[in-house]
Amino acid sequence: MLLLRRAPTVILVLYSCILLCESKTVNEVRHHGRKFPDGFLFGAATASYQIEGGWDADGKTENIWDHMTHNEPCSTDDCLNGDVADNSYNLYKRDVEMARELGLDFYRFSISWARILPTSFPDKINEAGVQYYNNLIDELLKYNIEPVVTIYHWDLPQKLQEMGGWTNSFITDWFADYSRVLFEQFGDRVKYSVYWITINEPREVCYQGYGTNTKAPRLNITGMAEYMCAKNLLVAHAKVYHIYDQEFRATQGGTIGITLSAQWYEPENENHAEAAETLLQFEWGEYAHPIFSKTGDFPPVMKEKVAAKSAAQGFPRSRLPEFTAEEIEMVRGSSDFFGLNHYTTYLVYSNESLEYDAPSYYDDIEAKLYHPNHWSGGASVWLKNIPWGFYKLLTKIREDYDNPPVYITENGFSTRGGLDDDDRIIYYRGYLNEMLNAIEEGSDIRMYTAWSLMDNFEWMRGYTERFGLYEVDYESPERTRTPRKSAFVYKEIVRTRALDFNYEPDTTVMTIDEGH
Repeated sequence: MLLLRRAPTVILVLYSCILLCESKTVNEVRHHGRKFPDGFLFGAATASYQIEGGWDADGKTENIWDHMTHNEPCSTDDCLNGDVADNSYNLYKRDVEMARELGLDFYRFSISWARILPTSFPDKINEAGVQYYNNLIDELLKYNIEPVVTIYHWDLPQKLQEMGGWTNSFITDWFADYSRVLFEQFGDRVKYSVYWITINEPREVCYQGYGTNTKAPRLNITGMAEYMCAKNLLVAHAKVYHIYDQEFRATQGGTIGITLSAQWYEPENENHAEAAETLLQFEWGEYAHPIFSKTGDFPPVMKEKVAAKSAAQGFPRSRLPEFTAEEIEMVRGSSDFFGLNHYTTYLVYSNESLEYDAPSYYDDIEAKLYHPNHWSGGASVWLKNIPWGFYKLLTKIREDYDNPPVYITENGFSTRGGLDDDDRIIYYRGYLNEMLNAIEEGSDIRMYTAWSLMDNFEWMRGYTERFGLYEVDYESPERTRTPRKSAFVYKEIVRTRALDFNYEPDTTVMTIDEGH
């Protein structure tokens, strides 16, 4: 049988139809007007570097994204940076007003390490930075919108990067010290209904920033640096979890966990099921297994493959660092919930040929992933609209990790701009529908977060890709925010706690429901 990646389009279409029909057989699309469970929460998310601006305002110091975009301006697609971005440092009240317009239960945002600790360490706390986040939190609480606070969303202080960043094992203490400052400064306020997220998307931090060059700091040392980063990051996260659990939980009553990025990896056919499982264990099992499995530690297949490759390549030990027994126990169970950022699905086939440099991450995996050409997607080349993959992912999390509470902390779709964004609406409805299928089958999913509240600096893509429910006019000094059609649809979903595929909004005016 010819491999499907080389097959004619008609065969690929037929295979996709089989996959879709299989999905519908397992979890058929239910009737319109599907209700969400009682107590289910809806929100939207942003991240500090992507929206705040004020890159050097009021004592804030340089982070790795400031450093990269200032020293290599065209490292981003449009040669732009986050110096001003959405100017949320000054316009946070408008951001909260948008959350009110949508009727959100919560707003997820992140805190800038370099804005709080200008030296990177707790010897000096920047009061202006603390005041900014106090103002934002107070504004949210004023309107009964719960803050979901991400401690680290990719913007490491440049000083720490120059000392090795996430490949330096001392960062476990640096991150713990920083996190303790946040608990002390904001825990009383956030305790209204505390949700702390320690780290956003470890895989992107480590693989893209350290293994390759697609995120700052762009070290591009694959097969080594991403593994060092992964171990240190997991230990740092666990330290912070236990600090909160032992020192703050009793008085602040909060919830703390980590957010992982996890896409679905579908085998190209039954002959590639093992390759798809291996890829999955490397891509997000690397972080989920140490925390959520009963045994802890890195996934067995990952340990075995990296050790074997390392030995064959002449290394005296595995390139994948080992956890001590104490570290395994410290990391295992160190999250109150499974924070999940999910966007898309890939097809996977085994690939043991020497297509990759060795040592390297994908040479260790011996599998490749791709999107069929006919799959429809967004402005981002990696983002295809494949809702059934979301269902399969949520089901696997339930089955593999004893059905942990799942918080969907990001899910969204990119366009090139414009207020009529029907493709985004189709995406949201499809993914929410599959999430409801998983809930009906027993998955313990408790919240859903749209990415993003508004357009923002989309990392290496600059401002060329737009994920916002609200469009931001970057030509305007006021950074005017205007609701897209999807904002009206999302508002109705939040208002009715139901998913109605037939709803067509009146987009003439966005108002605030004062009853919220």
